[in-house]
Amino acid sequence: AKGSDLRYDLGISLSEAVFGTEKTIDFPKWETCNTCKGNGSEPGKNPETCPSCKGAGQIRFQQGFFSVSKACSKCQGTGKRITHPCKKCKGAGRLQEEKSISLKIPAGVDSGSRLRVSGEGEPGEFGGPYGDLYVVLNVEEHPFFKREGTEIFCEVPISFPQAALGTELEVPAIDGTTKLKIPSGTQSGKLFTIKGKGAPRVGSHQRGNQIVRVYVEVPTKLTSRQKELLEEFSSINGDEVTKSFKAKLKDLFTGVEN
Repeated sequence: AKGSDLRYDLGISLSEAVFGTEKTIDFPKWETCNTCKGNGSEPGKNPETCPSCKGAGQIRFQQGFFSVSKACSKCQGTGKRITHPCKKCKGAGRLQEEKSISLKIPAGVDSGSRLRVSGEGEPGEFGGPYGDLYVVLNVEEHPFFKREGTEIFCEVPISFPQAALGTELEVPAIDGTTKLKIPSGTQSGKLFTIKGKGAPRVGSHQRGNQIVRVYVEVPTKLTSRQKELLEEFSSINGDEVTKSFKAKLKDLFTGVEN
């Protein structure tokens, strides 16, 4: 019978998930005993046919009108009996060892992605084929970027003068920095799209977009000169924002009444 499959949970960074990487993982697993080649007997000795079940692995008996089968208790259902157990594996045919393998992680994987490594699971009993190893990936949270599919999101603060007058910023990207042009009159919460700076899909070289949300950061401490300039600006600007807001409310409620 084929051996059991194994699961290994591996944490990787957002950058490693976006661009791919190579990892070496270590894990305990059962290996076929190289002394007895998995049959459980000393070299030169072969398992004997179980005399109790005659090699069938099952015992049949009559229970009322029914014929019932159950696994042979003498050979545990294998149909064979080891009379000269291997000294290295004590007749088990396998040994637990520490395994180390190199794993290539493709670009574009995400949390929950599974990588199948054929033949790196546990061996079957008495020389049976190996199962497979399944590596389940978990992408660690990034302190600045958030990912949704192929898009990567971030938030960048700007000052009131930058929002009002416009500017060009150098904003962080997952692979370094990139330029972002802020037009004059930009409102807090505005979203900007930077094409080709997101994550790819697995098997594709084309990357998604980076979405940058800007917000106007209000200073908590002002110098006397800054206060003076802001007061001057306020007196010149008047209550234009309040007037615009009131006009929108008036149009809204007028429409409701009609």
